[in-house]
Amino acid sequence: MKKLFIAFTSLILLSCNNDFLDQVPDDRLTFEDTFNKKNTVQQYLANIYSRIPNEFQQRSLGANSGPWIAGSDEGEYVFNSNFANRLNTGDWNATSFEVSRLWTNFYRGIRAASTFIANVEKCQDCTPEDILQYTTEARVLRAFYYYNLMRTWGPVILLGDSPIPPDANLDELGLKRNSIDEVSAYIVSEIDLALQAYPDIRFEITSDDGRLQAPFAMFVKEKTLLFAASPLFNGNTDYADFVGQDGENLIAQVYDQQKWKAAADACKDFIDTYVPTRFSLFTVQNDDGSLNPYLSVRDVMITDYNEEIIYARPRGGQLYHYDITPYHLGAADPGNRGAGGLAVTQEAVDGFFTSNGRSIDDPQANYVEDGFSNFQAPYDFTPRTTYNQWANREPRFYACVTYNGSLWLNRGSGDLITKTWYEGNSGRRAGTNDYSPTGYIVRKNFPVGQGWPFSDRTFPMMRLAELYLDYVEALNEYDPGNPDILLYLNRIRTRAGVPLYGSTSLAAPANQTAMREAIRKERRVELFAENARYFDVRRWKIADEVLDGPFHGMDINARNEADFYNRVVFETRVFRPQDYLWPIPQDELNANPSLIQNPGW
Repeated sequence: MKKLFIAFTSLILLSCNNDFLDQVPDDRLTFEDTFNKKNTVQQYLANIYSRIPNEFQQRSLGANSGPWIAGSDEGEYVFNSNFANRLNTGDWNATSFEVSRLWTNFYRGIRAASTFIANVEKCQDCTPEDILQYTTEARVLRAFYYYNLMRTWGPVILLGDSPIPPDANLDELGLKRNSIDEVSAYIVSEIDLALQAYPDIRFEITSDDGRLQAPFAMFVKEKTLLFAASPLFNGNTDYADFVGQDGENLIAQVYDQQKWKAAADACKDFIDTYVPTRFSLFTVQNDDGSLNPYLSVRDVMITDYNEEIIYARPRGGQLYHYDITPYHLGAADPGNRGAGGLAVTQEAVDGFFTSNGRSIDDPQANYVEDGFSNFQAPYDFTPRTTYNQWANREPRFYACVTYNGSLWLNRGSGDLITKTWYEGNSGRRAGTNDYSPTGYIVRKNFPVGQGWPFSDRTFPMMRLAELYLDYVEALNEYDPGNPDILLYLNRIRTRAGVPLYGSTSLAAPANQTAMREAIRKERRVELFAENARYFDVRRWKIADEVLDGPFHGMDINARNEADFYNRVVFETRVFRPQDYLWPIPQDELNANPSLIQNPGW
């Protein structure tokens, strides 16, 4: 079974054709030969796997990654060439290469999967079990790629189960936009079919080879249903005029609360099936057996295939590690010298709770904006003079954000204190082109104990904490007051080391609206820099509030450190109504003029 993983990693760059063997040269295998032998069947399947995004590559948007961290209110890339910078200023459209690249990647994966499913039975040395396994994997991958299209473009084109010839005239095929309900129903039906055909999609393989298993499929199902239930797609009258070729609404105009129930039921099905027998929240204990919240929330992302990880993409990470390693001018170890170019916004910093589990605008939060304290961060061995707004914050803040004056994670070559102000070792003067434009740097997901070139690790894409948060959100929308809401929300807060809602020190949210706000705040913190926030604020229909307008950081241009601590605007961002749905690429419209573009583009 490791052969497929070898093929997976070796074929990542093989993505220039619509299908793996479109227009095969004479000196290569024929199409029939490809599906004749198990070895080449596995290679074809591996190429379908290679379409899974590698979100470690967001600086260059390589390996099918998107601009999700810096394109949200979480971050900002210092590199002008990063697509997120154009996204944030409205400088993009249907002709943007990045739009076409992502669209094309997923549809190529879908077409390849359909070709595979239609031909894999021709394999002469595959067993019936092999064929069932491979078909099931391809089916789930196809559904996953449709989910990625749906969450970005909304109502997309369902190609059907039959392969489309690479030389087909798309306009003559009569392809058209399907409604969001049709798309979500198709994804769910494909996953249900896979689960029914192969109830235990474990394939007798180990957990470290990047292969799909049943939990992956069930996670994609609940995410699809969550998106379909959310305000962007559920009764959104802003899209009343967004209709298909036959006049049908592409986004439902009548709110349906039962969609939330379907999402909650899918989450609960996962929980009942796999928790705690296979999955549980990852924790780290102190020597005395007590919980260590800081190490728990830090190491869940960097401990390969731990008990919380539902799916992780194998291998990679150098560019991401480089981008979140501060510049550290003069550092002895080159592995501790990076760009520090993936910055955290002040808005994201303000989203983290204080140590008593409250938002900083809560009068009982004990939050202090200005001045300094002698404070010891949970990763440090001694107290240090710390700007008050960074002292006494919750453990997830210290696992996620590098700030001015913080101790760097790797101490093998001596202690490094990161200084992000202008004259500091990681400031604008030292780094020239490599520095944080806000004075904060993303810290989450750095492989502690390794330098930035380290790549022998996995990138978590799906974990149990996110599913818990999906569950309580859906449950609160259709059954507010259900005791499971507090139960599973508090499980996440317990691991994070903050007071529980409903405890003596923190009252439970009083009603559905207050609980909705509490859940959204928890998602923002727990899933920080995990490519969730950009999609969350769009599906909640609040992106025009939180992604538009001035964004802040520390004053990285101040020539003395005292003035660095002033909040300043580093960028005024733009989020327009049409930005809720990405535009269909112009070259796709040119090939199929009857397609309907998303509103506003």
